[in-house]
Amino acid sequence: MQRDEFLQQLWLDYIHCHPDIGALSLWPLEQRAEYYVLVTLNRVPYQAQRLLPALYHFGYRRVSRHAMADRGILANVLSPGNDDAWLILIELQLDTLTQAPRQQLEALVNRSHPQDSCGQNLLSRGRPWPMPDWATYQKLHEAHPLAAWLAIMGPRMHHVGFDCQRSGHDIAEYTDVIAEAGLKPGDQTHALLPISPLLDHRYYACCTQRAVFAAGDEHRVTTGGLALVQKRLSGTRERAAELLLPQHTRCELSA
Repeated sequence: MQRDEFLQQLWLDYIHCHPDIGALSLWPLEQRAEYYVLVTLNRVPYQAQRLLPALYHFGYRRVSRHAMADRGILANVLSPGNDDAWLILIELQLDTLTQAPRQQLEALVNRSHPQDSCGQNLLSRGRPWPMPDWATYQKLHEAHPLAAWLAIMGPRMHHVGFDCQRSGHDIAEYTDVIAEAGLKPGDQTHALLPISPLLDHRYYACCTQRAVFAAGDEHRVTTGGLALVQKRLSGTRERAAELLLPQHTRCELSA
């Protein structure tokens, strides 16, 4: 698999899950996303350490690593080296959860079929374990919203970010258009990440989707969203994705 195919698979999986965002026509067709936020968890074979070699194979290079203990996550920032989308690989640290929700999520992960737990497309092939029941989802959501999201979605893309400056428009110009599409402003809990003060950042949660849980009952849940970013200092050389996370969250890269 080459990088173009990998990015296409991520995008197609994303808009399949979020058709409301896929239907938006806010940008020229040739404009690429600024970054993709991918979510996984620190359990074999889905932990970042196992996924990074495949991303390196696609020509990505890790430029920074960030720890957010208050959110129970680690984030790896990967540069494409060209105009393609950057990758922000978030890894939920299950050991930060209390015992009951951690064991519930681990029980689901352990039921993955071996054939769904290998290959270069682990981030775009769908949930590899059975759907939880509604009660389990609620308990996981109470413990950590990202644990609940992983339980029903599996490791994959959570949201996409677009740089408004690259489209030649100000971020404020998109507010009304996005509201008309039914997307609601989300808070930083929904956006997953703390954002650097160097960027103007707005996160919009996608429309709720109907999900069928293990016992057959259906409930509407929010499963991702869309982010708009704009550099506050337009003359800076760095890409917006490179400035996305605050410097105080950055940690040393291991050898």
